[in-house]
Amino acid sequence: MNRRYLMSIAAGALVAFGTGPVFAEGTVKVGVLLALTGPLQIIGTQALAGMKLYQAQHGDTVAGKKIELIIKDDGAVADASKRLAQELIVRDKVNLLAGFSVTPTAFAVAPLATKAKIPMVVTCAGTSSITERSPYVVRTSFTLPQSSSIIAEWALKNGVKKVVSIVSDYGPGIDAEKSFKGAFTKGGGEVMEELRAPLASPDFAPFLQRARDAKPDAIFVFVPSGQAGTFVKQYIERGIDQAGIELIGPGDVTDDDQLNSMGDQIIGTVTAHLYSAYHQSAKNKAFVAAFKKANPGMRPNFMAVGGYDGMHLIYEALKKTGGDTDSQKLLAAMKGMAWESPRGPISIDPETRDIIQNIYIRRVEKKDGELYNVEFETFEAVKDPAKEAKKAK
Repeated sequence: MNRRYLMSIAAGALVAFGTGPVFAEGTVKVGVLLALTGPLQIIGTQALAGMKLYQAQHGDTVAGKKIELIIKDDGAVADASKRLAQELIVRDKVNLLAGFSVTPTAFAVAPLATKAKIPMVVTCAGTSSITERSPYVVRTSFTLPQSSSIIAEWALKNGVKKVVSIVSDYGPGIDAEKSFKGAFTKGGGEVMEELRAPLASPDFAPFLQRARDAKPDAIFVFVPSGQAGTFVKQYIERGIDQAGIELIGPGDVTDDDQLNSMGDQIIGTVTAHLYSAYHQSAKNKAFVAAFKKANPGMRPNFMAVGGYDGMHLIYEALKKTGGDTDSQKLLAAMKGMAWESPRGPISIDPETRDIIQNIYIRRVEKKDGELYNVEFETFEAVKDPAKEAKKAK
């Protein structure tokens, strides 16, 4: 009798004070996996700053549900990301996963998202095939083919006929290399050499020397944004900027957050990319001002925008479902969603769950004493060319 009495008291307490399952139902847990330490920590730092800024501006409650970010540092290491994702799913019982600084971490976690039936919002990684690894993946970052094919077209129109490519030897680099070569050679250009540098602790000097010795019109480069400063420094140290060899590529190499430290020698470099901190829209000006205020000493880059937009996608999907965290309902809400981002108009392709966005041709210029990527041409509503090519076959 005493045990039954105590059990009835405990049950009554749960109802009276709204604890236990009632509290759990009122919280949406988002497991965030990013590199916050290690050589690529700038990627995670920027993305997380973007996420936190969105939450600071829009509150931590959506459709009556409290949004809780459970943040894990995976150091951009796939094994660590997989282990931490398992903990988030099993122990923390997250409703969504988000982040993924690099492709290997996204690849490692995608099967877990599929098994657990948890939406996985990729805010950073850029290999085309990531969204094909799981039907639960939705992307707010970019794909390398989006910008690599467009810079190839621009180069051909501007007198670049011979190129040596240097890319980081992993998924995005290979995507960039193939997309650039496909578009460049189709238009009559020649890729003289294709060089791949190791992702971990790279020394670009020998690759840059080989490129210089080949005497191309330009070097096409893709390295992750965290390594852009090192690449540009070694490019300048070898006097390649003075040898009449242009530097072109996706915008990672002139990363907004590192651009001022690269020096005036980088002025004139042309890249194709999804975002510039100098993007001349009212929304972006407000975003940059708020980001700098919240993160002294930092300038937002495309990873920050990817994180910011990832949170927007999650918030708006929850609004559409009325706070329901059923994975199929959330995915349905995300597909086809369109909005005005600091980068410009974007949407989620309902067929591929990939991002559709503008790609801008930019030139490094000095504005008000600082270096910026200044946009001068826009390619609107660009889908992932790699997936479009597959559909055409």
